[in-house]
Amino acid sequence: MRVAVFPGVFDPLTLGHLDIIRRGAALFDRLIVAVANNPAKQSLFSTEERLALVRRAAAGLRNVAVDSYKGLTVQYVARHGASVILRGLRQHSDFQYEYQLALTNRTISGIETVFVAADERVAYISSHLVREVAALGGDVSGLVPKHVRAALRKKLAGPPCRRPIEPPL
Repeated sequence: MRVAVFPGVFDPLTLGHLDIIRRGAALFDRLIVAVANNPAKQSLFSTEERLALVRRAAAGLRNVAVDSYKGLTVQYVARHGASVILRGLRQHSDFQYEYQLALTNRTISGIETVFVAADERVAYISSHLVREVAALGGDVSGLVPKHVRAALRKKLAGPPCRRPIEPPL
């Protein structure tokens, strides 16, 4: 059985992430979407909230499990019997960092990384961009699943995804 882990922060989950999840589910017998829990990083959504958002998005995919983890990704991958880390590449600028990470992971653990090129319709989307657009009151409906858009509205406290913009000092 070929098991892969798709790790990420998913703060929030985007249509780009969902594209990689769906395509990864078609490539592997089992795909674990691993939501990173790094207390040193400040996230908009808590780990529990991110888990719930990813689980809802992946609910229709029978061979996809969603979990959270702390620590080294390769340790999590090994503990769960996976042989591959799945990563999405949005553009060529992602490759330099991802390649370095893949080589490091293989060196310290023997675990391979498989890259999937993002669908061009969602290749420009990033969680950072989504958070920024939502915080400034923009429409994120073409960037995230509907339930994530609703969660962003609630989290940012205002219709539609509006937070007051403070004037510069």
